[in-house]
Amino acid sequence: MKLLLNILWLITGGIWLALGYWLFGLIACLFIVTIPAGVASFRMASYALWPFGRTVVQPVNGSGAMSGVSNVIWFVVAGMWLALGHVSTAIAQAVTIVGIPLAIANLKLIPVTCFPFGKTIVDSDAIPFGYRPMVTM
Repeated sequence: MKLLLNILWLITGGIWLALGYWLFGLIACLFIVTIPAGVASFRMASYALWPFGRTVVQPVNGSGAMSGVSNVIWFVVAGMWLALGHVSTAIAQAVTIVGIPLAIANLKLIPVTCFPFGKTIVDSDAIPFGYRPMVTM
């Protein structure tokens, strides 16, 4: 079932969402200071390309102050715009009955899109000890 959902996801907008993340990642890697944002963007591109069967986890103890500052900067520069891409793709997917689960999954990605620092993407079956799941698909 995960394979079928991932293929439908890829066809109905996953490729375009991943390309958006790649674009922001490339732009972020142009400047030395923003390379961590580029790496986070590439990680999210991989997740946006093939999300079903994977989950986003966050450490139970928190991530630290630098992650918080990085998340605020990311939200202003890229997160807000990528979230708009998720919303518009979700609206287009929700037009059909088959696309409704994909639209719901798309909306679940918005919190991670806006604040990616301090989070890790893992297989849904293998959540490490000491982490709590944030988004499960």
